[in-house]
Amino acid sequence: MSELFRASALRHRFPDGTLGLNEVNLSIEEGEFVIIAGRNGAGKSLLMRHFVGLSAPSSGEVFYRGERVATCIPLIRREVGYVFQDTEAQIFGQTVREDLAFGPANLGVRGEELEHAIDAALRDARMVGMGDRRPPTLSGGEKRRLAIAGVLAMRPRCVILDEPFANLDFSSVHDILEVLSTLRDEGVTLVVLTHEIEKVVARASRLIILDAGKVSFDAPPREVPKSIFEASGLVCPYRECYPWHID
Repeated sequence: MSELFRASALRHRFPDGTLGLNEVNLSIEEGEFVIIAGRNGAGKSLLMRHFVGLSAPSSGEVFYRGERVATCIPLIRREVGYVFQDTEAQIFGQTVREDLAFGPANLGVRGEELEHAIDAALRDARMVGMGDRRPPTLSGGEKRRLAIAGVLAMRPRCVILDEPFANLDFSSVHDILEVLSTLRDEGVTLVVLTHEIEKVVARASRLIILDAGKVSFDAPPREVPKSIFEASGLVCPYRECYPWHID
């Protein structure tokens, strides 16, 4: 695997002097399925804003494919898809199909290539047959999948998802997990920002926990001790954490 992102001594200081990120050092390689977890305000979304060039470091560096992020924004826009928590803000089209055409068309994709990209995104997001639907008629889970499909239509090498399970019912969570499994199997790098670790931990290869803007743990999920979850304000996702559990 080759390195995709790297943060080196990354700091972000807000105007009031508060440190949102404090000496963050980590890298993400192509093909990984990474969970970035932490309580609200831990710095998850802020870190990703730096990774895609939406925020500038107060100090330190952020790299994409070995180049400073600030110098390769067009490449990041082509290769990295970001699904925000507020999926409504990412829906522009009058129909599902029209919405999926928006991103690749802006990248200059036209004709049959555009149609193939849309069809592939509908398939991977499990929305085949929904191309003519109007977005307001979709359920919350379907809108989340539409936002993911809109990113997939641009054929990204990496997909970042911010709280993809927020406010979804069990069925919708299952649908999103199936989409993530498909992308993982296709070799797409996945970065999931969530505090709901239990929903996705079985599929991930790595768990990074942020606490107060610092990396408090970074390892394969099964290597994270229960004490780390407790100290970071997270629910331990493993059955053995609950001795009273009865099968």
